Amino acid sequence: MQRMLLKSDRIKNINKMNQLKMKTRKWQWLIFVAVLVLTSCKVTQNYKRPVAVAGNELYRDVKTTDTTTIADISWKQIFTDTILQHLIQEGINNNLDLKIAMSRIKQTQANLEAGNAALFPSLNVHGTYTDQKSANNTPSISKYYQLYGNSSWEIDVWGKLRSAKRAALASLYQSEAYKRAVQTQLVSDIATNYYTLLAYDEQLQLTLKTVDFRIQDVATMKILKEADVVTGAAVVESEANHYSVEVTIPDLKQNIRVTENALSVLLGRNPGAIIRDSLKNQQVRTELQTGVAVQLLSHRPDVQEAESQLRYYFELTNLARSYFYPSLTITAQGGFSNGTLSTLLNSTSIFGNIVGGLVQPIFNQGLNKQRLSIAKAQQEESLSAFQKALLNAGQEVSNALYSYQTASDKMKSRSLQIGFLEKSVDYTKELVKYTQTVNYTDVLTAEESLLSAQLNSINDRVQQLDAIVSLYRSLGGGWK
Repeated sequence: MQRMLLKSDRIKNINKMNQLKMKTRKWQWLIFVAVLVLTSCKVTQNYKRPVAVAGNELYRDVKTTDTTTIADISWKQIFTDTILQHLIQEGINNNLDLKIAMSRIKQTQANLEAGNAALFPSLNVHGTYTDQKSANNTPSISKYYQLYGNSSWEIDVWGKLRSAKRAALASLYQSEAYKRAVQTQLVSDIATNYYTLLAYDEQLQLTLKTVDFRIQDVATMKILKEADVVTGAAVVESEANHYSVEVTIPDLKQNIRVTENALSVLLGRNPGAIIRDSLKNQQVRTELQTGVAVQLLSHRPDVQEAESQLRYYFELTNLARSYFYPSLTITAQGGFSNGTLSTLLNSTSIFGNIVGGLVQPIFNQGLNKQRLSIAKAQQEESLSAFQKALLNAGQEVSNALYSYQTASDKMKSRSLQIGFLEKSVDYTKELVKYTQTVNYTDVLTAEESLLSAQLNSINDRVQQLDAIVSLYRSLGGGWK
């Protein structure tokens, strides 16, 4: 009896010790998990946009606190020519570069979904049948049926999986910004080529009209020669003057054809003629608000793309840091196992197990250090690319504003120049008829100067329109 009591006390003591060990292990696990959570906060970092990336000096002389910018305006309000509007819409619908950009977005969306799935446990279901026989092909020694599933889950203690997910999200943002950049450039290219085409039309009309005037000059010189007012040299010079203008017509027609073909490619159609209006009917927008420089971060797609790339490599750096820490994986398996198929799903056939594993990298041939060094270098490179994108944007805005102002100033002076040159041509033609002090060379000089000024006035007008297009694109307009 005494022995039985001693044995009972011993069992109680053992149970108490086991319970104490279990409580101790429980607290050890809680402390371990708490340490992991606290430490994980230091492994990965939250992204912060670099400070002072867009100062007030980015637009050079333009300093304003007004946040109104033409980048917020739809391209349909900037380009009021209805024909041009239809062409831009056709380009947005059919342009192949834009379709390629959309395909890239779909690819990055798939990568993001894969990153999201990595945060959840994996689950697989298996069914097996084993028929064991002896070597002499006698009836089966044993049959074995199994229906089971296994699951594995990596607990994202150090933020490795979350960093990979955020990197995939930044890649998605980058592809979306790329698509917006393609559309912004597309709208700009269509408008620029359209205005260039109108300029060639205007130059061709002016040249054809000038050829008619030169033919009239030839006829006039022949009459004056018969009246002994001018010599044969004047007649020959007038003929040469006529053909010197006429010879430029084939080049103008070729330029028109090439520009039409370029526009057709932008529109995603086969090369062909482009329906268009005239240069004189194009309205010029005079209110060119730039807003403040920091707005480029939210308006200009290539700047957004560069920042998304910076965020992508920032998260890859976080990911590289997490490889230095242990990975915690929980694996579970459970199902039914029996030698008889009819009793496979009985409660007595159930089996299961769960295993937790902790893997700490110690020696990995320097791959983790190399991975981190590469990620940091890529992050530094992308930061420089981001800053460069902002500087380029500021440069383009400043250039476009000055180009618009230059074109406007030239148009004022050019108008006065053309007025005086027209009078000069009229005066010299009259003087040739009534005085010997002026010859046809003077008329020729005056006419060439007038034609050159008239052609340049068309270029001035196109420069003004192109400057508006360039400013609109430079500020990030065209994708809304």
